Amino acid sequence: MSKSFIVVLLLVIGINQVRSQDVGQIVIGTKYILHSNILNEDREYWVSLPDSYNDKESSYRSYPVLFVLDGNSHFKAVSGMVNYMSSDLYRSWKIPEMIVVGIQNVDRRRDYTPDKIITVRENNSGGGESFLSFLEDELIPELDQMYRTDPYRILFGHSLGGLLATHAYLKEKTIFNAFIAVDPSFGTWDAETMDKKLDAVTEKSFERFFYIATANWGKRNVRNRDRHVRLYEALNSKCEGEFPAKLEYFENENHGSVPIIAFHNGISAIFEGYGISYRDVESKEQLIQHFQSLSQRLSWDFGPPEHLVNRVGYRMLQSRNEIDRAKALAFFILNTENFPNSFNAYDSLGEAYESLEDNKKAIENYIKSLELNPNNEHARMKIESLNKRE
Repeated sequence: MSKSFIVVLLLVIGINQVRSQDVGQIVIGTKYILHSNILNEDREYWVSLPDSYNDKESSYRSYPVLFVLDGNSHFKAVSGMVNYMSSDLYRSWKIPEMIVVGIQNVDRRRDYTPDKIITVRENNSGGGESFLSFLEDELIPELDQMYRTDPYRILFGHSLGGLLATHAYLKEKTIFNAFIAVDPSFGTWDAETMDKKLDAVTEKSFERFFYIATANWGKRNVRNRDRHVRLYEALNSKCEGEFPAKLEYFENENHGSVPIIAFHNGISAIFEGYGISYRDVESKEQLIQHFQSLSQRLSWDFGPPEHLVNRVGYRMLQSRNEIDRAKALAFFILNTENFPNSFNAYDSLGEAYESLEDNKKAIENYIKSLELNPNNEHARMKIESLNKRE
Protein backbone atom coordinates (compact mmCIF):
# COMPACT_ATOMS: atom_id res chain seq x y z
CA MET A 1 0.00 0.00 0.00
CA SER A 2 1.48 3.35 -1.03
CA LYS A 3 2.30 6.01 1.58
CA SER A 4 0.15 8.58 -0.22
CA PHE A 5 -2.90 6.30 -0.04
CA ILE A 6 -2.29 5.68 3.68
CA VAL A 7 -2.07 9.44 4.30
CA VAL A 8 -5.33 10.03 2.42
CA LEU A 9 -6.99 7.15 4.30
CA LEU A 10 -5.90 8.55 7.67
CA LEU A 11 -7.20 11.99 6.70
CA VAL A 12 -10.57 10.55 5.71
CA ILE A 13 -10.78 8.56 8.95
CA GLY A 14 -9.83 11.66 10.93
CA ILE A 15 -12.46 13.78 9.17
CA ASN A 16 -15.12 11.12 9.76
CA GLN A 17 -14.17 10.94 13.44
CA VAL A 18 -14.50 14.71 13.75
CA ARG A 19 -17.83 14.64 11.96
CA SER A 20 -19.15 11.80 14.10
CA GLN A 21 -18.37 13.83 17.22
CA ASP A 22 -19.89 17.04 15.86
CA VAL A 23 -23.52 16.11 16.47
CA GLY A 24 -26.45 17.77 18.17
CA GLN A 25 -30.19 18.25 18.00
CA ILE A 26 -32.02 20.66 15.74
CA VAL A 27 -34.80 22.03 17.91
CA ILE A 28 -37.87 23.55 16.27
CA GLY A 29 -40.03 23.99 19.33
CA THR A 30 -40.77 23.46 23.01
CA LYS A 31 -43.41 21.18 24.49
CA TYR A 32 -45.67 22.35 27.33
CA ILE A 33 -48.55 20.86 29.27
CA LEU A 34 -51.32 23.06 30.66
CA HIS A 35 -54.09 21.76 32.90
CA SER A 36 -57.40 23.07 31.63
CA ASN A 37 -60.09 23.67 34.21
CA ILE A 38 -62.55 24.29 31.40
CA LEU A 39 -61.92 20.92 29.73
CA ASN A 40 -60.99 19.18 32.99
CA GLU A 41 -57.86 17.61 31.51
CA ASP A 42 -54.20 18.25 30.71
CA ARG A 43 -53.56 19.69 27.26
CA GLU A 44 -50.26 19.56 25.44
CA TYR A 45 -49.09 22.29 23.11
CA TRP A 46 -45.87 23.05 21.22
CA VAL A 47 -44.30 26.46 20.64
CA SER A 48 -41.93 27.52 17.87
CA LEU A 49 -40.25 30.91 18.22
CA PRO A 50 -38.98 33.19 15.42
CA ASP A 51 -35.26 33.28 14.66
CA SER A 52 -34.93 36.77 16.08
CA TYR A 53 -36.81 36.09 19.33
CA ASN A 54 -33.78 35.26 21.49
CA ASP A 55 -31.43 37.84 19.97
CA LYS A 56 -30.56 40.44 22.60
CA GLU A 57 -30.74 43.12 19.93
CA SER A 58 -34.39 42.20 19.25
CA SER A 59 -35.57 42.07 22.86
CA TYR A 60 -37.79 45.09 22.23
CA ARG A 61 -39.87 43.21 19.65
CA SER A 62 -43.19 41.44 20.12
CA TYR A 63 -44.78 38.98 17.69
CA PRO A 64 -48.17 37.93 16.30
CA VAL A 65 -49.26 34.40 17.25
CA LEU A 66 -50.41 31.64 14.90
CA PHE A 67 -52.49 28.84 16.46
CA VAL A 68 -52.39 25.50 14.64
CA LEU A 69 -55.15 22.98 15.32
CA ASP A 70 -54.17 19.33 14.82
CA GLY A 71 -50.70 20.40 15.88
CA ASN A 72 -49.46 16.81 15.94
CA SER A 73 -50.05 16.71 12.15
CA HIS A 74 -49.28 20.24 10.99
CA PHE A 75 -46.96 21.93 13.51
CA LYS A 76 -43.62 20.93 11.97
CA ALA A 77 -44.55 21.83 8.41
CA VAL A 78 -46.35 25.05 9.28
CA SER A 79 -43.68 26.35 11.66
CA GLY A 80 -41.00 25.60 9.05
CA MET A 81 -42.95 27.44 6.38
CA VAL A 82 -43.55 30.44 8.63
CA ASN A 83 -39.83 30.54 9.38
CA TYR A 84 -38.92 30.43 5.69
CA MET A 85 -41.44 33.11 4.72
CA SER A 86 -40.44 35.55 7.47
CA SER A 87 -36.87 35.01 8.67
CA ASP A 88 -34.00 37.38 7.86
CA LEU A 89 -31.96 34.27 7.00
CA TYR A 90 -33.93 33.61 3.80
CA ARG A 91 -34.91 37.22 3.06
CA SER A 92 -38.32 36.17 1.78
CA TRP A 93 -40.11 38.55 4.19
CA LYS A 94 -43.56 37.83 2.76
CA ILE A 95 -45.07 37.74 6.24
CA PRO A 96 -44.03 39.08 9.66
CA GLU A 97 -42.14 36.81 12.01
CA MET A 98 -44.55 35.12 14.39
CA ILE A 99 -44.84 32.67 17.25
CA VAL A 100 -46.37 29.35 16.16
CA VAL A 101 -48.40 27.32 18.66
CA GLY A 102 -49.50 23.78 17.84
CA ILE A 103 -52.29 22.31 19.98
CA GLN A 104 -52.14 18.52 20.23
CA ASN A 105 -55.26 16.43 19.81
CA VAL A 106 -57.22 14.65 22.52
CA ASP A 107 -60.65 14.19 20.93
CA ARG A 108 -61.16 15.95 17.60
CA ARG A 109 -64.85 15.16 17.26
CA ARG A 110 -65.56 16.54 20.70
CA ASP A 111 -63.31 19.62 20.48
CA TYR A 112 -63.78 20.74 16.89
CA THR A 113 -67.54 20.37 16.43
CA PRO A 114 -69.42 23.50 17.53
CA ASP A 115 -72.84 21.83 17.26
CA LYS A 116 -74.17 18.62 18.76
CA ILE A 117 -74.39 15.92 16.09
CA ILE A 118 -77.46 13.71 16.51
CA THR A 119 -76.69 10.08 15.72
CA VAL A 120 -78.27 6.74 16.53
CA ARG A 121 -75.50 5.98 18.96
CA GLU A 122 -74.61 8.44 21.70
CA ASN A 123 -71.60 10.62 20.93
CA ASN A 124 -69.64 13.41 22.61
CA SER A 125 -69.71 15.94 19.77
CA GLY A 126 -70.50 19.61 20.26
CA GLY A 127 -67.62 20.66 22.50
CA GLY A 128 -66.31 23.36 20.16
CA GLU A 129 -67.37 26.27 22.34
CA SER A 130 -65.63 24.77 25.38
CA PHE A 131 -62.47 24.23 23.36
CA LEU A 132 -62.51 27.82 22.11
CA SER A 133 -62.95 28.97 25.71
CA PHE A 134 -59.88 26.90 26.63
CA LEU A 135 -57.90 28.68 23.90
CA GLU A 136 -59.11 32.18 24.69
CA ASP A 137 -59.41 32.05 28.48
CA GLU A 138 -56.59 29.69 29.48
CA LEU A 139 -54.00 29.05 26.77
CA ILE A 140 -53.68 32.56 25.33
CA PRO A 141 -53.31 34.26 28.75
CA GLU A 142 -50.57 31.76 29.62
CA LEU A 143 -48.74 32.46 26.35
CA ASP A 144 -49.07 36.21 26.85
CA GLN A 145 -47.33 35.85 30.22
CA MET A 146 -44.57 33.58 28.92
CA TYR A 147 -43.70 35.31 25.64
CA ARG A 148 -43.56 38.74 24.00
CA THR A 149 -46.80 38.36 22.09
CA ASP A 150 -48.75 40.84 20.01
CA PRO A 151 -52.53 40.56 20.40
CA TYR A 152 -52.85 39.76 16.68
CA ARG A 153 -53.83 36.10 16.49
CA ILE A 154 -54.44 33.75 13.56
CA LEU A 155 -56.34 30.45 13.84
CA PHE A 156 -55.50 27.68 11.36
CA GLY A 157 -57.61 24.54 11.08
CA HIS A 158 -58.05 21.70 8.59
CA SER A 159 -61.09 19.44 8.15
CA LEU A 160 -62.96 19.46 11.48
CA GLY A 161 -60.39 22.03 12.61
CA GLY A 162 -61.46 24.13 9.63
CA LEU A 163 -65.07 23.76 10.75
CA LEU A 164 -64.17 25.16 14.18
CA ALA A 165 -62.12 27.98 12.63
CA THR A 166 -65.12 28.93 10.47
CA HIS A 167 -67.43 28.83 13.48
CA ALA A 168 -65.06 31.11 15.44
CA TYR A 169 -64.93 33.54 12.51
CA LEU A 170 -68.73 33.76 12.40
CA LYS A 171 -69.02 34.57 16.11
CA GLU A 172 -69.61 38.15 17.17
CA LYS A 173 -66.96 37.95 19.89
CA THR A 174 -63.57 36.30 19.48
CA ILE A 175 -60.00 37.37 20.24
CA PHE A 176 -58.73 35.89 16.96
CA ASN A 177 -58.09 38.36 14.14
CA ALA A 178 -57.70 36.11 11.08
CA PHE A 179 -58.71 32.58 10.12
CA ILE A 180 -57.44 29.93 7.71
CA ALA A 181 -60.03 27.18 7.22
CA VAL A 182 -58.68 24.41 4.99
CA ASP A 183 -61.27 22.13 3.41
CA PRO A 184 -63.57 22.52 6.44
CA SER A 185 -65.93 19.61 7.03
CA PHE A 186 -69.38 21.15 6.64
CA GLY A 187 -71.15 17.79 6.60
CA THR A 188 -73.38 18.72 9.54
CA TRP A 189 -74.21 22.19 8.19
CA ASP A 190 -77.25 21.67 5.99
CA ALA A 191 -78.96 24.63 4.34
CA GLU A 192 -81.14 25.35 7.37
CA THR A 193 -78.22 25.26 9.82
CA MET A 194 -76.05 27.46 7.61
CA ASP A 195 -78.86 29.97 7.13
CA LYS A 196 -79.23 30.31 10.91
CA LYS A 197 -75.51 30.92 11.28
CA LEU A 198 -75.48 33.46 8.46
CA ASP A 199 -78.48 35.30 9.89
CA ALA A 200 -76.58 35.72 13.17
CA VAL A 201 -73.44 37.19 11.56
CA THR A 202 -72.68 40.78 12.57
CA GLU A 203 -70.28 43.39 11.19
CA LYS A 204 -67.68 42.20 13.70
CA SER A 205 -66.88 39.20 11.49
CA PHE A 206 -65.99 41.48 8.59
CA GLU A 207 -63.30 43.13 10.70
CA ARG A 208 -61.38 39.84 10.49
CA PHE A 209 -59.70 38.19 7.51
CA PHE A 210 -61.12 34.83 6.40
CA TYR A 211 -59.38 32.42 4.02
CA ILE A 212 -61.16 29.23 3.02
CA ALA A 213 -59.64 26.49 0.86
CA THR A 214 -61.55 23.68 -0.77
CA ALA A 215 -59.99 20.55 -2.27
CA ASN A 216 -60.98 18.22 -5.09
CA TRP A 217 -62.27 14.91 -3.80
CA GLY A 218 -64.10 14.13 -6.99
CA LYS A 219 -67.78 13.23 -6.63
CA ARG A 220 -67.44 12.53 -2.90
CA ASN A 221 -66.84 16.15 -2.04
CA VAL A 222 -69.30 17.98 -4.26
CA ARG A 223 -71.68 18.76 -1.40
CA ASN A 224 -68.94 19.96 0.91
CA ARG A 225 -67.41 22.12 -1.83
CA ASP A 226 -70.82 23.59 -2.68
CA ARG A 227 -71.31 24.49 0.98
CA HIS A 228 -67.95 26.29 1.01
CA VAL A 229 -69.01 28.34 -2.01
CA ARG A 230 -72.46 29.01 -0.57
CA LEU A 231 -71.02 30.27 2.72
CA TYR A 232 -68.46 32.50 1.01
CA GLU A 233 -70.95 34.04 -1.42
CA ALA A 234 -73.50 34.65 1.34
CA LEU A 235 -70.90 36.39 3.51
CA ASN A 236 -69.72 38.43 0.55
CA SER A 237 -73.26 39.64 -0.09
CA LYS A 238 -73.75 40.58 3.57
CA CYS A 239 -70.53 42.59 3.78
CA GLU A 240 -71.25 46.22 2.92
CA GLY A 241 -67.70 47.12 1.91
CA GLU A 242 -64.93 45.06 0.36
CA PHE A 243 -65.06 41.55 1.83
CA PRO A 244 -61.68 40.83 3.52
CA ALA A 245 -61.61 37.18 2.53
CA LYS A 246 -60.56 34.72 -0.13
CA LEU A 247 -61.97 31.40 -1.35
CA GLU A 248 -59.60 29.13 -3.27
CA TYR A 249 -60.28 25.82 -5.01
CA PHE A 250 -57.44 23.31 -5.45
CA GLU A 251 -58.22 21.19 -8.48
CA ASN A 252 -55.11 19.01 -8.13
CA GLU A 253 -55.21 18.47 -4.34
CA ASN A 254 -57.34 16.19 -2.20
CA HIS A 255 -58.40 16.47 1.43
CA GLY A 256 -55.16 14.96 2.70
CA SER A 257 -52.71 16.79 0.45
CA VAL A 258 -54.19 20.29 0.56
CA PRO A 259 -53.33 21.59 4.08
CA ILE A 260 -49.76 22.78 3.56
CA ILE A 261 -50.17 24.39 0.15
CA ALA A 262 -53.42 25.98 1.36
CA PHE A 263 -51.66 27.29 4.46
CA HIS A 264 -49.01 28.92 2.28
CA ASN A 265 -51.64 30.57 0.10
CA GLY A 266 -53.79 31.50 3.07
CA ILE A 267 -51.08 33.19 5.10
CA SER A 268 -49.91 34.92 1.91
CA ALA A 269 -53.46 36.18 1.28
CA ILE A 270 -53.71 37.58 4.81
CA PHE A 271 -50.44 39.49 4.48
CA GLU A 272 -50.70 40.36 0.81
CA GLY A 273 -48.51 43.41 0.23
CA TYR A 274 -46.46 42.95 3.40
CA GLY A 275 -43.51 41.71 1.35
CA ILE A 276 -43.24 44.78 -0.88
CA SER A 277 -39.75 45.03 -2.39
CA TYR A 278 -37.48 47.82 -1.22
CA ARG A 279 -36.83 48.57 -4.89
CA ASP A 280 -40.49 49.50 -5.41
CA VAL A 281 -40.54 52.19 -2.71
CA GLU A 282 -40.14 55.72 -4.06
CA SER A 283 -41.07 57.87 -1.07
CA LYS A 284 -41.81 57.70 2.64
CA GLU A 285 -45.39 58.80 2.00
CA GLN A 286 -45.94 55.98 -0.51
CA LEU A 287 -44.58 53.41 1.95
CA ILE A 288 -46.71 54.66 4.83
CA GLN A 289 -49.84 54.68 2.65
CA HIS A 290 -49.08 51.14 1.50
CA PHE A 291 -49.00 49.79 5.04
CA GLN A 292 -51.96 51.89 6.11
CA SER A 293 -54.01 50.15 3.41
CA LEU A 294 -52.81 46.74 4.63
CA SER A 295 -53.61 47.70 8.23
CA GLN A 296 -57.09 48.85 7.28
CA ARG A 297 -57.78 45.56 5.50
CA LEU A 298 -56.64 43.55 8.53
CA SER A 299 -58.11 45.89 11.16
CA TRP A 300 -54.73 45.98 12.86
CA ASP A 301 -51.80 48.39 12.77
CA PHE A 302 -48.97 46.86 10.75
CA GLY A 303 -46.28 49.48 10.21
CA PRO A 304 -43.44 49.20 7.68
CA PRO A 305 -40.96 46.54 8.88
CA GLU A 306 -37.66 47.83 10.23
CA HIS A 307 -35.54 45.81 7.81
CA LEU A 308 -37.52 47.08 4.80
CA VAL A 309 -37.23 50.75 5.77
CA ASN A 310 -33.52 50.30 6.45
CA ARG A 311 -32.91 48.78 3.02
CA VAL A 312 -34.84 51.56 1.30
CA GLY A 313 -32.86 54.15 3.22
CA TYR A 314 -29.48 52.68 2.28
CA ARG A 315 -30.52 52.24 -1.36
CA MET A 316 -31.33 55.94 -1.58
CA LEU A 317 -28.34 56.98 0.49
CA GLN A 318 -26.01 55.18 -1.93
CA SER A 319 -27.72 56.63 -5.00
CA ARG A 320 -25.91 59.01 -7.33
CA ASN A 321 -29.13 60.98 -7.56
CA GLU A 322 -29.01 63.87 -5.11
CA ILE A 323 -32.81 63.92 -4.79
CA ASP A 324 -32.79 60.27 -3.69
CA ARG A 325 -29.95 60.94 -1.26
CA ALA A 326 -31.98 63.74 0.30
CA LYS A 327 -34.97 61.39 0.65
CA ALA A 328 -32.90 58.76 2.47
CA LEU A 329 -32.80 60.58 5.78
CA ALA A 330 -36.59 60.50 6.16
CA PHE A 331 -36.59 56.69 6.06
CA PHE A 332 -33.96 56.33 8.77
CA ILE A 333 -35.83 58.83 10.95
CA LEU A 334 -39.04 56.85 10.36
CA ASN A 335 -37.39 53.72 11.76
CA THR A 336 -36.32 55.50 14.95
CA GLU A 337 -39.88 56.77 15.37
CA ASN A 338 -41.45 53.35 14.84
CA PHE A 339 -38.74 51.40 16.70
CA PRO A 340 -37.43 53.72 19.42
CA ASN A 341 -35.75 50.82 21.27
CA SER A 342 -33.79 49.57 18.27
CA PHE A 343 -30.08 50.32 18.53
CA ASN A 344 -29.67 49.48 14.84
CA ALA A 345 -32.21 52.12 13.79
CA TYR A 346 -30.19 54.84 15.52
CA ASP A 347 -26.90 53.40 14.23
CA SER A 348 -28.21 53.58 10.67
CA LEU A 349 -29.52 57.12 11.23
CA GLY A 350 -26.06 58.05 12.47
CA GLU A 351 -24.55 56.70 9.25
CA ALA A 352 -27.05 58.68 7.21
CA TYR A 353 -26.19 61.95 8.94
CA GLU A 354 -22.48 61.15 8.61
CA SER A 355 -22.89 60.51 4.89
CA LEU A 356 -24.71 63.82 4.56
CA GLU A 357 -21.83 65.50 6.47
CA ASP A 358 -23.85 66.43 9.54
CA ASN A 359 -21.36 65.07 12.06
CA LYS A 360 -23.06 66.59 15.10
CA LYS A 361 -26.32 64.78 14.39
CA ALA A 362 -24.38 61.63 13.50
CA ILE A 363 -22.66 61.60 16.90
CA GLU A 364 -25.96 62.19 18.70
CA ASN A 365 -27.51 59.13 17.08
CA TYR A 366 -24.45 56.93 17.52
CA ILE A 367 -24.55 57.82 21.23
CA LYS A 368 -28.24 56.87 21.40
CA SER A 369 -27.46 53.57 19.66
CA LEU A 370 -24.67 52.86 22.15
CA GLU A 371 -26.99 53.61 25.07
CA LEU A 372 -29.43 50.99 23.77
CA ASN A 373 -26.66 48.49 23.06
CA PRO A 374 -23.38 49.07 24.95
CA ASN A 375 -21.81 46.28 22.87
CA ASN A 376 -22.25 48.17 19.60
CA GLU A 377 -18.57 48.61 18.73
CA HIS A 378 -19.43 50.19 15.38
CA ALA A 379 -21.13 53.12 17.13
CA ARG A 380 -18.29 53.42 19.64
CA MET A 381 -15.66 53.61 16.88
CA LYS A 382 -17.72 56.13 14.91
CA ILE A 383 -18.11 58.41 17.92
CA GLU A 384 -14.35 58.39 18.53
CA SER A 385 -13.59 58.99 14.87
CA LEU A 386 -16.08 61.84 14.46
CA ASN A 387 -15.02 63.54 17.68
CA LYS A 388 -11.47 63.71 16.35
CA ARG A 389 -12.71 65.59 13.31
CA GLU A 390 -14.56 68.19 15.37
